[in-house]
Amino acid sequence: MTPAPAGRGARPSRSGGAARLNVTDARIAAADCLADLREGDLLDVAFERHVQSLDARDRRWVQELVWGMLRRRAMLDAVLDARVKGGTVRLDADVADLLRLGADQLLHMGSVPPYAAIAQTVELVKIRHGQGAGGLANAVLRRIDRERDALGVAMPTDPIDALALEFGHPRWLVARWVARWGAADTAKLLDANNTPGPLTIRPYNIVTEQLEATLQAAGVEPTDAPLARGSLALPAGVAMTELGAFKQGLFFVQDAAATLVTQYASVAPGSIVADLCAAPGGKTLELARTAQVVLASDRGTGRVKRLAENVRRVDARNVHVFAADVRDGATMPVDAVVIDVPCTGTGTFRRHPDARWRLKISDIAVMAATQRSLARSAAKLVKAGGLLIYSTCSLEPEENDAQIESFLSEHDDWTLEPPPEGAVPAEVLDAGRLRVLPQKHGVDGAFAARLRKRA
Repeated sequence: MTPAPAGRGARPSRSGGAARLNVTDARIAAADCLADLREGDLLDVAFERHVQSLDARDRRWVQELVWGMLRRRAMLDAVLDARVKGGTVRLDADVADLLRLGADQLLHMGSVPPYAAIAQTVELVKIRHGQGAGGLANAVLRRIDRERDALGVAMPTDPIDALALEFGHPRWLVARWVARWGAADTAKLLDANNTPGPLTIRPYNIVTEQLEATLQAAGVEPTDAPLARGSLALPAGVAMTELGAFKQGLFFVQDAAATLVTQYASVAPGSIVADLCAAPGGKTLELARTAQVVLASDRGTGRVKRLAENVRRVDARNVHVFAADVRDGATMPVDAVVIDVPCTGTGTFRRHPDARWRLKISDIAVMAATQRSLARSAAKLVKAGGLLIYSTCSLEPEENDAQIESFLSEHDDWTLEPPPEGAVPAEVLDAGRLRVLPQKHGVDGAFAARLRKRA
């Protein structure tokens, strides 16, 4: 689980009302999303803020453009740097982002005619930054269009630099992964991160076969999702929130990796469970299938609101939602505690391409310290003989195995306990821990450890 910033109110378009006379609302929304990212917002939050007034087709177009540009940003910058005197680093950050959007439309979005990509981008730059900046944008984009058949970017001789440029990831992160997995497996991971993941759903208050039939009756052909039994993948482009099955609370969204965490947890039926750091609530709902009660908490008004909305939509009556910080003693002692701690989220880059550019190497140490504190506090809420399930969506050892080794060394009344046989596929188990890797399993990355407190 990655940490979310504090909620912000609605913001006006940075392009001004006059922009709508000349530039499409979808392009304004894309530009404003990127502006919010520069201010520290997460992509999902910024996207939802700025596409609320758009129809489903334009929403999909904005998502294709923004997510695609972020995945290809390194190569786009190489193309732009060769055609901007001094490179993009000398430009205003907003102008640089607008040029990236324009170049991406020219080179990667076949549905956009070149004249529209150029004219719309130039007009948007003029409105936001004046005639001079607009002239620069016009010259650069027209040159890219003229030279599109000879844009070859010289690849670095250093293999780490080459991977970072080709797949659009920060060099320091690529270097870490190459040191751990080697260049070939790292290339597979980087490629997986640039391949959009399917929208994966979990049935609720209905069996999988019935949900599948309901979706087919609505003209949607789902397929079985990998690894997580009972999950379905929706085709690309489906307007999920418009489906009757969604409005009736018959499913919720959850990647297979997150579902595997709760299947790995194997909490005993009838348990009282605390799900800490619970937003947006997918794991909460999985636990609620068999638990007597799930106490679901998170910090921050926005996160708790989203959690409550998801619980309410599927009418999960054995879930109690509240705002709390586990370090303050969030609940009474319970049979099992699941804590999906805030993390760097390096296992979910295919869904969150902004995260790769936001992340700093120092964040790993900061997150590790927070995770250690949360795990200690969560352990105090587990009854004797109970379970603590620690999980992340990170691939980094400092956030995963190192945390478990540290915890067990400090708590001699706890042991690592593998799940019952068959709880999850054997291929995602590693010495009793759950380890899901995008380059190996074709889903998001995840880690979990199942810890038992001595009776």
